[in-house]
Amino acid sequence: MTIYIALLRGINVGGHNIVKMQDLRSTLENLGLDQVKTYIQSGNIIFQSDGNADQLQNKIEQEIKNEFGFFVPVILRTKLEWEEMIINCPYQLNSLVEGESVHVALLEKEPTKESVNYLLEFKSENEECYIQGKEVYIFLRQSFRNSKLPNHIQKLGVPITIRNWKTIMKLSDMVTALSN
Repeated sequence: MTIYIALLRGINVGGHNIVKMQDLRSTLENLGLDQVKTYIQSGNIIFQSDGNADQLQNKIEQEIKNEFGFFVPVILRTKLEWEEMIINCPYQLNSLVEGESVHVALLEKEPTKESVNYLLEFKSENEECYIQGKEVYIFLRQSFRNSKLPNHIQKLGVPITIRNWKTIMKLSDMVTALSN
């Protein structure tokens, strides 16, 4: 069986699209997914399945819409893709100073060259990004809340969700535990 990480975009934010994690786990287990685990309330899910990633993504999106009454984009990665994403991070995580942070924008598919060029125009002294495949690594020297770059990432023209590095690593730990 393949271990998958599913990231839901835009649930439990600002009182909108409220989904209890126990209800989400039950919904996904009813789809036939195994070992379903969630992390915090923002839609981070680990599970096992023999299913194809594209089909699973569509099934999960449809079932969430049926069960909870709203559409939520789902970004899926396999365990191997997750491990490669971590290895490929171009930023020195052990040398971050106070106020600096690293985030990863996970895209459903690779953006167009035009979209990438558009995004790169917004890099600044306080905000950097590195784009590799379906990931955009974001390095901020100031608060995420005050950053403009993540707002422009949302305009790449593909479904996207952003997670901070702490969440990325916690999900990696959960994947490792599920593997053992």
